Amino acid sequence: MASIMLKDVVKSYGKVRAVHGINLEIGHNEFVVLVGPSGCGKSTTLRMIAGLEDISGGEVLIGDRIVNDLPPRKRNISMVFQNYALYPHMSVRDNLGFGLKIAGQKPKVIAERVAEAADILGLSELLDRTPAELSGGQRQRVAMGRAIVRHPDAFLFDEPLSNLDAKLRGQMRAEIKKLHQTVRTTIVYVTHDQIEAMTLADRIVVMRGGHIEQVGTPMQVFNHPVNTFVAGFIGSPPMNQLPGHIEAGQVVLADQSRVPVPPRLAGKVREGQKVILGIRPDDISPQGHGLGMPEDAAQVATLDLRIALAEPLGMESLIYTTIAGQEVQAKLYGPRIVQPGEVLTFQVALARAHLFDAETTRSLEVL
Repeated sequence: MASIMLKDVVKSYGKVRAVHGINLEIGHNEFVVLVGPSGCGKSTTLRMIAGLEDISGGEVLIGDRIVNDLPPRKRNISMVFQNYALYPHMSVRDNLGFGLKIAGQKPKVIAERVAEAADILGLSELLDRTPAELSGGQRQRVAMGRAIVRHPDAFLFDEPLSNLDAKLRGQMRAEIKKLHQTVRTTIVYVTHDQIEAMTLADRIVVMRGGHIEQVGTPMQVFNHPVNTFVAGFIGSPPMNQLPGHIEAGQVVLADQSRVPVPPRLAGKVREGQKVILGIRPDDISPQGHGLGMPEDAAQVATLDLRIALAEPLGMESLIYTTIAGQEVQAKLYGPRIVQPGEVLTFQVALARAHLFDAETTRSLEVL
């Protein structure tokens, strides 16, 4: 297997620049997920690694080779697409081995690799079926198996689970994670689904507008977002973001309500500074119904809020309320039933709250 490196990689379509000189190093056997909204450049980046798109500037290296001018077949990578692209008239066995057959591999080698891939992916009993006789999840496993048999330097996945329903997506996420643990290999995976990114990745690359916004482990990106975009994109439900300004050690919100500046950030703010207070739904809960609220009273703020809507989710509920005229989502843990219009005292975990500069949108933790 091999590392992958992008050096000042640019992609332009005429006068439109889709990727703006990005730099990224993906380690040997690392699972890296490119995530971002539609049009952010993540699929274009993947296709440049694969050789399906020419780069307009910079260098792409796979291992120690610059592959800018190499066609896809000479890059020793395998790609799994959103649509399975299986041959409908062929059996699973023939679909798995077709690429090797075209490459001139001996029948014995083909049979061994097909058997190996089928065993890894639980396809051994399905080898004589055609794609029409398979479920969506089984077809996606065949598409993955077709990549495995080639023994590539890297696997590239382009939104492979988009066509599956929610339950199957969850099952296939587990399959892909197991695949990486079984076949230790370099994987670059593209998705717009931040849950896929959080559950699969060794490192996440958050992209927007052809730029890389942040690179880090899932928990680094979740706990320490570098700006309001990353904070709002990573996390489900997304982080609540409330504009305000600093006054006497407090964040004064639009309705003049006040929340203490998180103690760890007290030295990062200046009087009168315009900021955005970021609070994840898990970190604002009705008193007595939070999860892991700090014991230190200085790390907790309280607000009396009126319930607008509650969505029971079993042992937790998603609560909709309003702070400073802005809708806010909160979490209630436990079997407590709340009613619209009910006023409750909410606790805010200041220890996990965030502050962003309103002008630059950058986190005050990283400025």
